[in-house]
Amino acid sequence: MTDAAGVQLRSDRWRAVAALGFGACVIGFSGILVRLTGTGPAAGGFWRLAFALPLLALMTRGASGPLGRPSRIALIAGLLFAGDLGFWHYGVKYTSVANATVLSNLAPVVVTAFAWIFLKQRPKAAFLLAVAVAVAGVWLMAAGRSGGAHLVNEPLGDAFSIGTALWYAFYFLAISEGRKTEGASRLMFWSGVVGAPILLVAALLLGELIAPATAAGWAACVALGLVHVAGQGSIAWGMGRLPTATASVVVLVQPVVATWLGWLLFAEALGPMQAIGAAAALIGVVLAQWASRGPPDAQVP
Repeated sequence: MTDAAGVQLRSDRWRAVAALGFGACVIGFSGILVRLTGTGPAAGGFWRLAFALPLLALMTRGASGPLGRPSRIALIAGLLFAGDLGFWHYGVKYTSVANATVLSNLAPVVVTAFAWIFLKQRPKAAFLLAVAVAVAGVWLMAAGRSGGAHLVNEPLGDAFSIGTALWYAFYFLAISEGRKTEGASRLMFWSGVVGAPILLVAALLLGELIAPATAAGWAACVALGLVHVAGQGSIAWGMGRLPTATASVVVLVQPVVATWLGWLLFAEALGPMQAIGAAAALIGVVLAQWASRGPPDAQVP
């Protein structure tokens, strides 16, 4: 491989890392917006996808023409994402925004193990150390927290959030697989078409409040749609250019953002342990990028 090609590959890699980091930061706002919608948790997930779909349709048509028909992997991703959103929004309802986001982002452990066992993507020892440091950081952010005035049932919320990590991990793997054959916007559009009605039916069966009662609630629903397009769209785009396990570690930037926002807007406790945890999570992300670098010839554009 020529030097110019190697430079291009490294440039592509860092653009993908930047897209993942940006997407994770944007998604960090979604836990706050879920609270502000005033709807039920599953209903909030429905509005998130419903307001995202028109924009995703326009983006898909602009990038690759007619929407066509959904692929099997897009349908699977939609089912998994509906489970992810439903569990996570209920986690946000019952526990702190930081706890819900931190615990749901334990997905890199599942993703790394799955990619190692089933996809034969054997990680380096340094990469496993990076995952351990990042996950230890997010656990520190969740430990010793009083949660502020918004806790309803912390153990139940934490259980929902841990369940979210499993849904999110397999959604991550599905998106990574789908990105091998189709664009990010098309994959997200069809997964949203599948996920939205599932969440609406779940909200109706659970007797949730479906429509926001205030203009501010509607604004939060619209903002959730925009956050979904910008945040998950950037993540899906970056995932097509990085190994699955590496990408899953980068999005651990999200709980750092969510913890800071929970402290700023909802007075959720943020002490020295949480600050140390945030620093450890970021160090783990950086270490994962360093550990997952290979020689230019070994990297796939």
